[in-house]
Amino acid sequence: MSFVDTALAPRVDIATSQRYHGVLARQLRSELRLVFRRRRNLAMLVVLGAVPILIGTAVKLSTPRPGDGGPAFIGQLTNNGLFLAFTALTICLPVFLPLAVAVVCGDAIAGEANTGTLRYLLTVPVSRTRLLVVKGLGALAYLAAAITLVALVGMLTGLALFGSHGVTLLSGDTIPFASGLGRAFGVAMFVFIDLLGLAALAFFLSTLTEVPIGAMAGTVALVIAFAVLDSVPQLGSIRGILLTHHWLDFGDLLRSTYSLTSIAHNLLVPIAYTAIFGSAAWARLTTADITS
Repeated sequence: MSFVDTALAPRVDIATSQRYHGVLARQLRSELRLVFRRRRNLAMLVVLGAVPILIGTAVKLSTPRPGDGGPAFIGQLTNNGLFLAFTALTICLPVFLPLAVAVVCGDAIAGEANTGTLRYLLTVPVSRTRLLVVKGLGALAYLAAAITLVALVGMLTGLALFGSHGVTLLSGDTIPFASGLGRAFGVAMFVFIDLLGLAALAFFLSTLTEVPIGAMAGTVALVIAFAVLDSVPQLGSIRGILLTHHWLDFGDLLRSTYSLTSIAHNLLVPIAYTAIFGSAAWARLTTADITS
């Protein structure tokens, strides 16, 4: 290699790296626009945002009495406006949030294959791995936005309807409102990590079919199956490896004392699902024969 070639080589590498990152940034912006501009995705956000408003209004008009049933958080609403965010997440987690994950992640790859655009997305310099990363980041951004929307609307609605008093925890202790905000952030992060495993599972199903509704329905069916199996006490410790088993364990964060080790242990299951099915989705997409 000549002196000129040696001097120019680093500049070429820098230019290639900048061009690579520029293409990745453009792809990510395009994916985010695609995800957040779809009418069905916007409609799901509207529904999710309406849940805490409906709950807060119902509780305000008719205060629940002890023994009426429902989530334990509802009994705390009249004295703790912040608890509306926790209640809304509790109600959205079994159905609405998994449905949003199923729709967005299930459509990520299968939707492109169904419309015939997947082949064109994989043209140079777009690799299959980069496509999966971009699609995954777009879906996770939507999931984070959905959880944030539920928590934020719940918090603002709760404060407007019930005030910003000191936050009384499930254990009966009262903490300052600022500390309550920290607990709310922790709960939102717990729910986000909880749903990562479901997102990875939906992505894997999306790589197996060219029919988006099939991946969506398969994801919802698995959530229902996990929930049914989790309600069978005869399964014993086997229930601990079910994806839905630890979804509501964020209640530990709403007690005066909690163990970070225990909370981290509860998050091992969704993290394991994320690693397994994320790897399976990558293996499937990088080896599949793309025909559409």
